[in-house]
Amino acid sequence: MSDPIQHECGIVLLRLLKPLEYYQSKYGSAFYGVNKMFLLMQKQHNRGQDGAGLATLKLDMEPGNQYINVKRSVSSQPIQDIFDGINTKINNVVTKVPKKAKRVDWLKRKLDHVGELHLGHLRYGTYGKNNVDNCHPFHRSSNWMTRNLLLAGNFNMTNVDELFQQLLSLGQHPTKKADTVTILERIGHFLDEENDKVYFSNKEKGYTKQEMTEVISEQLNIQDILKRSSKKWDGGYTIGGLIGHGDAFVMRDPAGIRPAYFYKDDEVVVVTSERPVIQTAFNVPFESIQEITPGHALIIKKNGDISQQEINPAVEQKSCSFERIYFSRGNDQEIYQERLELGRQLVPKVLKAIDYDLDNTVFSFIPNTAEMAFYGLVQGLNTWMNKEKAVQIAKLGEKADPAMVEKILARQVRSEKVAIKDMKLRTFITEDSSRDDLVAHIYDISYGTVTSTDNLVVLDDSIVRGTTLKNSIIRMLDRLNPKKIIVVSSAPQIRYPDCYGIDMARMGDFIAFQAAVELLKERGQHERLLEIKSLARVEGKKLLSHEITNAVKGIYDSFSDEEVSDKIAQLITTPEIKAEVKVIYQNVDALHQACPKNTGDWYFTGDYPTPGGMRVVNQAFMNYMSGVNKRAY
Repeated sequence: MSDPIQHECGIVLLRLLKPLEYYQSKYGSAFYGVNKMFLLMQKQHNRGQDGAGLATLKLDMEPGNQYINVKRSVSSQPIQDIFDGINTKINNVVTKVPKKAKRVDWLKRKLDHVGELHLGHLRYGTYGKNNVDNCHPFHRSSNWMTRNLLLAGNFNMTNVDELFQQLLSLGQHPTKKADTVTILERIGHFLDEENDKVYFSNKEKGYTKQEMTEVISEQLNIQDILKRSSKKWDGGYTIGGLIGHGDAFVMRDPAGIRPAYFYKDDEVVVVTSERPVIQTAFNVPFESIQEITPGHALIIKKNGDISQQEINPAVEQKSCSFERIYFSRGNDQEIYQERLELGRQLVPKVLKAIDYDLDNTVFSFIPNTAEMAFYGLVQGLNTWMNKEKAVQIAKLGEKADPAMVEKILARQVRSEKVAIKDMKLRTFITEDSSRDDLVAHIYDISYGTVTSTDNLVVLDDSIVRGTTLKNSIIRMLDRLNPKKIIVVSSAPQIRYPDCYGIDMARMGDFIAFQAAVELLKERGQHERLLEIKSLARVEGKKLLSHEITNAVKGIYDSFSDEEVSDKIAQLITTPEIKAEVKVIYQNVDALHQACPKNTGDWYFTGDYPTPGGMRVVNQAFMNYMSGVNKRAY
């Protein structure tokens, strides 16, 4: 994505199902869980470089011993920072007291994060300050084990105000209005109620208060706690939690917007945001890993019992398609093939744009995340060219000679690495004109790869704001002197905000929206914006969820996708650019053909999977019309 955006967080939950002595005996280390957590988090580092956190819960600790450890970091390398700290303490203990260090029970008492339950989080800060207080996991502390709650998630709620008011109605006094706080306190409230329910239902059975802790831990109904807590949630979420006595859960939203995968055997249960990390960390096949069913929670009881239980009725699954286009790492077996197919789907449009002149066209990609879709595009072009070669050879008939055939077969799609990002270049000057000049040189080019008679086709995985294209990439590519620059997006036009975890929140940021507004102005239809603002205000006031519609769709009704794309090309082309510039986007039908399991496309189509999404897009447009530059949720 040439325009960087903040996006998906990542989670890891790991439960060791055997005593720690088992792992020391079999794998030679009592730190098996810590080592696996480092690998599982590091292999998902793409999901959050703003911060990280790790919580560990130790089962069956004697009173007087710490049984919950939480470490969080917002350093430049937060995962490394967390585990360097843990590793330093481990090395100090092992080298200073080697005899005692061989005893697992002693290590468990003396060392942080040596335990059976781990919850990790990788943070992308889509909202709020980037400080350690905003890093997960969050801890709701209590002196009763069964009331302690640790929480981490990949989520965003559209109705934080409503959820905040619910906490007030319960008599709480939250210190912050944020979805992390409201979710933690909401679950914590019903965890407290469930504790009370179990306590009073067993009070007359002769248990001491100390014995009652064990009774509560056995009888806590995690499914019911989560059902009651999430009844009013509107958003996309995968949320993992640990309860102090040893129960754990990971729950997923009813539309399956946010991803969650799990694997279990007789040694471990592990949940992650991406599937390949489990395959790598535990050397298990693709087929052994399952998705958590939308609307369900994977519940792991302290005794090791594991089940998936319905929390909220599943609705039509709308898993985020951006996970497949860009966010998730491309080494997933399915995602790799889907990204290839995204490239192949673009072949007809690209051929038309270059007037089928493959001999005078160079193909490349920006940025590196577009590489797999680029391979698919080139494969598709090669298939088309091979068919053309076969027709040419067949036409030669008896006149064919080896030299002529060889000349035809020698034709190939011209692909080059034309752009290189200079990761060391920083724009240290803030004065606008000087800074713009530096921005234009963040990317550098491979000189001599393109001639003045060539088209240059560059594949991007998505175009959000168009800022980097305008300020840097188009200028850079123009220095190669091509006759035509064609920027191709493997994703459709991003027309609407996201409100489920991606930092695409303001209408005015989107180059597709800017283009549509310009087209309205050019055609004397500017009053249409005022009409849609009035309609958006009416839609935003509707109380019944099934009545709410997306008024902002009306912005695009008068224009074809191609008209919007052509206007985008004009907006990103500055006067000094010599080459003709064209922009091509994937269409939504082709996206769904390439990524059939992830049909969530609200940022492209405006078809939000929850009522809160509809409210957000209408509010985002009203904010734009009022000049209010803030999120709509």
